[in-house]
Amino acid sequence: MTQLALDLEEYIEIASGVYWVGFADTSVGLHCNPYLIVDGDEAVLLDSGSRDDFSTVMLKIMRTGTNPTSIQRLIYHHYDPDLCGNIPHMEALIQNPALKIISHYENNIFINYYTARSPKLCIEQMGLRYRFASGRELQFIRTPYSHSPGSFMTFDTQTKVLFSSDLFGSYDHNWSLYSELSAPCAQCDPMPLCPKTGKRCQMEGILDFHSRIMTSRKALHYALDRVAELDTALIAPQHGSLLHTAESRNAVLTQLRRLKDVGIDHFLEGQNR
Repeated sequence: MTQLALDLEEYIEIASGVYWVGFADTSVGLHCNPYLIVDGDEAVLLDSGSRDDFSTVMLKIMRTGTNPTSIQRLIYHHYDPDLCGNIPHMEALIQNPALKIISHYENNIFINYYTARSPKLCIEQMGLRYRFASGRELQFIRTPYSHSPGSFMTFDTQTKVLFSSDLFGSYDHNWSLYSELSAPCAQCDPMPLCPKTGKRCQMEGILDFHSRIMTSRKALHYALDRVAELDTALIAPQHGSLLHTAESRNAVLTQLRRLKDVGIDHFLEGQNR
């Protein structure tokens, strides 16, 4: 993967029919990644973004050749404004009477405060799956309290892309669309600057994010166990970089399992210093 060859002003096809439609802003410390899945005449948009992101995200969607009216579902992995803020703008431009929002009922309670227009579907009432007309299936995997009660991930069984939401996210001290982590990163002691590259350590940003955002070590390990059960080709988090190699995925899984102070324990540890 040649990072320099990527034009981040355009959409990026990260797997067959799967597009990153986010933005690159070096002035922010938290990158958000909306994704679009196109299957024939149907499209599904995941975690569409904040209100300020709307024009960028929708322009990239249309540049893929996707007519907004073909978007059948909006999937939101939790209810934070960086995912859900532009829902009313999306609805206004999509103009599809069949449009529905998919999330967990714990999230839908709060998503209703962004919009009451589109019907809300609960993943558990859907049998934890969504099927396109072609038969292509998206599976929903619950990851409660990582970081909200209704948190979940979406697994595209056709491309084996896992949309992991906040799991594997990062505070982007050194952002690139595709992770620069490699096999040795699994055993390193993360520090501000990587001794090999001289850049800010991407692993440190990931560990810092999980320490602060996840509620507990138990919740984090439950989610990591669900990931380990899947045969993933790529992990696409809602924040941070794509984990597109087996080495980068293994490195992050290994380091996250070692993380001790997570959530309330991270807070209490800081109080004791």
